[in-house]
Amino acid sequence: MACGGDNNPASLFEIELPNKQKSFAQNESVTVNLNNKKNKTIGQVTYSIDGKDLPVSDGKITLNVPHLGNKILKANVSYDESSAEISKDIKILAPNAPEIYTYEIINEYPHDNRAYTQGLEFHNDTLYESTGKNGRSSLRRVDFKTGKVLQQVDLDKTYFGEGLTILNNKIYMLTWKAGTGFVYNLKDFKKIDTFQYGKSKEGWGLTNDGKRLYKSDGTEKIWFLNPDTLIEEDYIETVTNASVNDSANELEYVDGKIYANVYQKSGVMIIDAKSGAIEGVVNFGGLSDKVKHHATWSDTDNVLNGIAYHPERKTFFVTGKDWNKLFEVKIQKK
Repeated sequence: MACGGDNNPASLFEIELPNKQKSFAQNESVTVNLNNKKNKTIGQVTYSIDGKDLPVSDGKITLNVPHLGNKILKANVSYDESSAEISKDIKILAPNAPEIYTYEIINEYPHDNRAYTQGLEFHNDTLYESTGKNGRSSLRRVDFKTGKVLQQVDLDKTYFGEGLTILNNKIYMLTWKAGTGFVYNLKDFKKIDTFQYGKSKEGWGLTNDGKRLYKSDGTEKIWFLNPDTLIEEDYIETVTNASVNDSANELEYVDGKIYANVYQKSGVMIIDAKSGAIEGVVNFGGLSDKVKHHATWSDTDNVLNGIAYHPERKTFFVTGKDWNKLFEVKIQKK
């Protein structure tokens, strides 16, 4: 359709929602009307979000969409002998407020206080860690009980290392702003591939569910990557019941949930990996007080970052950027 005059769909019709509201809860039933600005003869109106039809019942649609966040509500209108598609930007938020969790320290272990931790993951009882900062970025295999680095490969000083994850005997590692990721052989740390980011903004955190990779990028999005092609195939947006959240950093996938460090905060979000709903928040306040910080470095450098789940021990391991300790903890509801 042409963009101007009566041929512009927006000049003919408008989607009207109660009180001009823009934010709604997942599965909420919402009254919807079509403002027929030019008194056209309307035949049929169908509504959809992300290609999913939302049937109208008693003048209402139910927002039972699988992915939450910023959405476009579309209306396809048949009128006279023509049709038009109009849209309205809305937000679909989590149906419930996040539950609050706390932690119990099980053990404390040594950690290299020159490791600017960006990624942390266990594989066969061995800890793998990626570190950041230009000139200090590295990929490491670590004995978590002693803190000893068993194997290490350094990144070129032009790269700022970010998150990592392990799948099918490969280590996938991100860099921050270079738009480039690396793939290493798990056994010998030999670099076997590189990949470029697609629509994602930057490289932050990385994890996997055994089939695909999940990548945070400093926005509200967590991207799904095909581990073979490294193509960003889809994404979720992280949301609470009140707002869209853009602070997911380092990631860890456990039983359908993504545990995400909150950027520059002493907290971890528990995110539903299918919908993006932030179902819980773990308050790790107090851990930083147990760490010896470098007096010359800023508080924003010394923050909590790095979370790894040990499936046999059924505990989480957390640390921070340049922290001298690694903590084994149990997460529990407050």
